[in-house]
Amino acid sequence: MFNNPYRYLVIALLSVLTFISTILCEVYYYFHIEISWYYALLTISCITFLIWEGNRIIEPLVQKAFSRSNKIRFLICFFLAGSLVTIVSVTLVVYFVGNILHSRELSQNINPLKLNIIYGGLANLFFHLLNTIHFYFNEFRLRHAEAEELRRNNEQAQLQLVKSQINPHFLFNNLNVLSGMVIKDNPEANHFIEEFCKVYRYILNNQEKELVDLNKELDFIEPYLFLLKTRFNGGLQVHIDIPDRYRSMYIVPAALQMLIENAIKHNIVSNSRPLRLTIHANASEEIFVSNNLQVRTDAGPGSKTGLANIIKRYALISSKDVVISNTGLEFKVTLPLLMIN
Repeated sequence: MFNNPYRYLVIALLSVLTFISTILCEVYYYFHIEISWYYALLTISCITFLIWEGNRIIEPLVQKAFSRSNKIRFLICFFLAGSLVTIVSVTLVVYFVGNILHSRELSQNINPLKLNIIYGGLANLFFHLLNTIHFYFNEFRLRHAEAEELRRNNEQAQLQLVKSQINPHFLFNNLNVLSGMVIKDNPEANHFIEEFCKVYRYILNNQEKELVDLNKELDFIEPYLFLLKTRFNGGLQVHIDIPDRYRSMYIVPAALQMLIENAIKHNIVSNSRPLRLTIHANASEEIFVSNNLQVRTDAGPGSKTGLANIIKRYALISSKDVVISNTGLEFKVTLPLLMIN
């Protein structure tokens, strides 16, 4: 607030209003202070200016000493620092007007000093009340903007989730596999259709949910992996190691499926060069999805939309971060496992 471009206009208006109030209330008469009106206006204006500008100068210093993340502590310390600035400013102005301009004794400045310290203290308090209102109003606007952005991101993530799961390529690839089975009169065709239906049933039932329990997600991954293994034969090797104690925890819907799909999209999957996927959990209540890197030259740089959406969806519901690491030999994504109170 103290950096407001109209601050000098505010200082001038407050000084004039204070001066008029002082004259109308005969404050100088009650304090037995003899002073010309122009010196009185000069005193009030100088004190108001020094208090405001002093607070403006010390604000970044207080910010460095006390983090703005602790809002109440920052505001209190800023007010106390402003009070010190007020006392120093008032003392200097009263000494200048009384001793330099009027050649008074120091004892004659006691009442003017008391009066102006009262005014300076009230002015400083008023400024900091305005600053606190301004501070929390900006915080409210920031939080509202963040909430709105997260809402839009959530909608985009949900849309992308549906697109990435029920997309023509996924449908086309699996229908091709199914078509080959039917043409060959393969008895596994019925099994393939059943697993295919399980995948879409899960997607339709859970795509609007914020969280699903890990056990349900793993149950969904089984038919999904069956479809992929049928498509790639021995080109895809998956190892899942999730202790039972973690299976009651929660994860965002279809996150594992999106990570598996991302690995297949960007890596070579063949019998001669199998893609090895590992899904496991650790004592830190995190689940890891990792794969060996054998990047496809025809995959392009990739938009990383799926990973970005998983990160955004976690940001909506948790302060825990999604961690992505790439060693050059292995690509790994770490997802937090969550508890619902």
